[in-house]
Amino acid sequence: MKRRELLTAAGLGLGAVALSACSDQTASTAEKPTQPEQRFRWKMVTSWPQNFPGLGTTAQRFAETVNSLSNGRLTVQVFAAGELVPALEVFDAVSSGTAELGHSAAYYWKGKSPAAPFFTAVPFGMNAQEMNAWLYEGGGLELWQQAYASMGVLPLPCGNTGVQMAGWFNKEINSLDDLRGLKIRMPGFGGEVLARAGATTVNLPGSEIFSSLQNGVIDATDWVSPYNDLAFGLHQAAKYYYYPGWQEPCAVLELSINQQAFETLPEDLQGIVREAARSTNQFMLDEYTRRNAEALDTLVNEHQVQLRRLPDEVLDRLRELSKEVLEETADADALNRQVWDSMEAFREKVWAYHAISEKTMYDLRG
Repeated sequence: MKRRELLTAAGLGLGAVALSACSDQTASTAEKPTQPEQRFRWKMVTSWPQNFPGLGTTAQRFAETVNSLSNGRLTVQVFAAGELVPALEVFDAVSSGTAELGHSAAYYWKGKSPAAPFFTAVPFGMNAQEMNAWLYEGGGLELWQQAYASMGVLPLPCGNTGVQMAGWFNKEINSLDDLRGLKIRMPGFGGEVLARAGATTVNLPGSEIFSSLQNGVIDATDWVSPYNDLAFGLHQAAKYYYYPGWQEPCAVLELSINQQAFETLPEDLQGIVREAARSTNQFMLDEYTRRNAEALDTLVNEHQVQLRRLPDEVLDRLRELSKEVLEETADADALNRQVWDSMEAFREKVWAYHAISEKTMYDLRG
C-alpha cells in the first residue's frame, strides 16, 4: 500500500474512534439525571403586630423581595409578634435557630450585647442619612456584626423611620420638674437618660402601649412617629404630642440572620438577602417621609391633637445627661468604646459638611 493510502486510512480510523467517543460521551451525558434545584424555606419572626403599617409591612416587603428575586428558590414566611415567639424574644429565636430571620430593633437586645443600642439610635445623634452612611461607608456595619458574632447572628440594616417624635403625654412638660416621677415607656438610651432625669421608665412591646397609656399604667410613651402613632390610635389615649424626637433622631430596623443558616445558602442567594435588606432599608425611609407628613396633618387638623415642643431647658438637660450615659456605656466595654468613638468621629466629619449643605438649605428654604 502506498504511503498516501496508509495516511488516509489512518486518518479515517482516528476519525471513527473520535466520533465513537463523542457518541459515547453524549449518551453518557444524556443518561445522567438532572439534579433538582435546591430550594430553601425560611421563617422570619418579628416584633411587630401582624401587617402593622410601616413596621410589619416592611418585614413583609423584604420577604416578598427575596421570594421574587430568587425566583422561589428562597422563600420567607413572616410571623408577627406572638405567632411563633413573643415580640421581645426575636433575637433568641434567631440565635438558637428557631427561625432563620428576625425583624426588630437592636436596642431591645442590650442584655445580649451592651453595644446593641448604638445600632438603633443615639440621643441627639445621627439622622437616617448619616446613620446609613456610617453603617455602609464608615465601618459601622462591621462593628455591628462583630458585636453579634459570638451569638451566631448576622445583622443588617432593614428599614429606618427617620426622626421620631418625643412621644405622647397625659401631662404637660413645662420644666424639668415635670419629668420627675413620670412613668414613661421608652427603650434604649433614651429610657436611661429619662431615668436620670427622675422619670420611671419601662420597656413594653407595641401591642401593650395603648392599653397601658389609656389605663394609667404609664403616663407617657414614645412609639415611633405620626404614621405609626396614628395607626395605633395613641391620640385617643393621650392629650399632648411632643417633639423633637431627641431620643431617636433616626431608628434603624434590624434584620437578624442565623449565621449558620446563611452560610448554607449559595453565594447568589446570600447576595439576594443582602441586597433585599438594603433596598428595603431605603424603601422604608422613603415611605415614612411621605406617610409621617400625611399622618401629622391628620392628627393635628382632624383629631385636634395638641402638638407641643419640649422646652429648651428640658432639652438642654437631656442633652447633658445623654452625654453622660453614652460615655459611661462606652467606658464599660472595649467594643462599646470602639463603636462610640467611630460614631462620634464620623458624625463630626459629616457635620462639617452638612452644616454648610443640608442645614443651610433648610434654613434658606424656610
